[in-house]
Amino acid sequence: MGSTEKQEPEASPEIIFRSKLPDIAITNTLPLHRYCFERLPEVGERPCLIDGGTGAVLTYAEVDRLTRRLAAALRRAPLGLGRGSVAMNLMLNSAEFVLSFFAASRVGAAVTTANPMSTPHEIAGQIAASGATVVFTESMAADKLPAMGDKLTVVLIDARRDGCLHFWDDVMASVPDEEAGGGEQDLDFDPDDVVALPYSSGTTGLPKGVMLTHRSLSTSVAQQVDGDNPNIGLTAADVVLCSLPMFHIYSLNTILMCGLRVGAAIVVVRRFDLRRMMELVERHRITVAPLVPPIVVAVAKSDEAAAHDLSSVRMVLSGAAPMGKDIEDAFVAKLPGAVLGQGYGMTEAGPVLSMCLAFAKEPFRVKSGACGTVVRNAELKIVDPDTGRSLARNLPGEICIRGQQIMKGYLNNPEATRNSIDAGGWLHTGDVGFVDDDDEIFIVDRLKEIIKYKGLQVAPAELEALLITHPGIADAAVVGKQVEPEIGEIPVAFVARAKGRSDDGLTEDDVKQFVAKEVVYYKKVREVVFVDRIPKAPSGKILRKELRKRLQQHQHQQAV
Repeated sequence: MGSTEKQEPEASPEIIFRSKLPDIAITNTLPLHRYCFERLPEVGERPCLIDGGTGAVLTYAEVDRLTRRLAAALRRAPLGLGRGSVAMNLMLNSAEFVLSFFAASRVGAAVTTANPMSTPHEIAGQIAASGATVVFTESMAADKLPAMGDKLTVVLIDARRDGCLHFWDDVMASVPDEEAGGGEQDLDFDPDDVVALPYSSGTTGLPKGVMLTHRSLSTSVAQQVDGDNPNIGLTAADVVLCSLPMFHIYSLNTILMCGLRVGAAIVVVRRFDLRRMMELVERHRITVAPLVPPIVVAVAKSDEAAAHDLSSVRMVLSGAAPMGKDIEDAFVAKLPGAVLGQGYGMTEAGPVLSMCLAFAKEPFRVKSGACGTVVRNAELKIVDPDTGRSLARNLPGEICIRGQQIMKGYLNNPEATRNSIDAGGWLHTGDVGFVDDDDEIFIVDRLKEIIKYKGLQVAPAELEALLITHPGIADAAVVGKQVEPEIGEIPVAFVARAKGRSDDGLTEDDVKQFVAKEVVYYKKVREVVFVDRIPKAPSGKILRKELRKRLQQHQHQQAV
């Protein structure tokens, strides 16, 4: 007689998407500096870094020699960096940024990158959270550093100042070439050691240190440029524009690391300027231009392109924020010889999740609005946010990614790590999208609360924590408001005034100025809506959907 026990239904198999390109063998057990400079014997005398301002050139051999010298200096007092220690790069794009980053890799240290336009409050917070003991910076940001006595060594790249070391005159000059072995031969290296520590707000909350390891970054670079048929088709013959800030992971990984890995020449631009960028493209015959949507929009709307010979550009990569078909078409009309394709990434993903296959060495067409297919040697799935079940093609859900390229976790924050990477090793991005019949990924919404202003992250929780420190504010919440395509979203603050105080007359300008003093320019509150209370769930979570509805009502009332 058969068993009468109730049989549990079998769980549906996960629906997993992979790249159209074949997986490759990836060497991801080397220190990052060795991996990026592995082709040094072939490209040693070729241009590596070209200063966009002066035209000065450093060859690959020179960059390697200088990083070895700097590494030897980093190991000595007063810098004293080694395995497990952290340095901060607080500067705009420069050769010194590149040298200090890879010298830190040589001694086993990690580099936390920060925007030199950040406020003293933001910089001090990141130094404290990361545990940085050395800061490489420039005069424009030096006055923002906290006074930490002998706990913090400051190295200036552009000037001499009391209490600071000079990058070239003091640090580099302390080690002659013959002593510049780099000291790595006795380094107790582990590929899972952290080498880069950018800060990201993730899917929600305050900025957190994203632990990217030698293994994860080498894997990410390999997914983009290694193999016989690489995704983005970079070669040693390419000249790559680096106008995006290296302190952002997109530029650090996809431009700098990928460019070095293949032996390309990298034109380093300190600050973005549209006309200057086009002049550099013409002068250096730049072939590859990684950009962000606001720059793509600026080119599309500008008449400047007609005044310059931009015919050398064969590839334009766009990332950091989605971009629509109208903008793509307008841009391509200005550079008809270039292929424009979008990619998709996030810092925690190492950072690239997908790339446009039109950059590959096989003929793939560009599909407007798509972010390409998932990178090789990785897995991607779309899950229902409510049930967690994986979804089939053309059904929108949360995008999840798995592979050796994703972050190790958040620094000193195991709870946030568990909330982002599940037990199966899947990183939950907080982005809503779908995979179509051609394996192309489309981003349609965000579960996460992050505001994207000109492709830069603004964390509502960070602004909210700041706002409630004002004595005239009882409670506050911040949401994003969609504006022009070249801007994306702006932060809008909902503010409940404190009652029974002299601050009852708190104005919109008061709130804006209070925030502006404490945050970098792109995090400024652009609009303020005063409310009696901030709507919250019983758990205390801010009901942002309700606030967005109120924002729409507020806009309608203003229009009337």
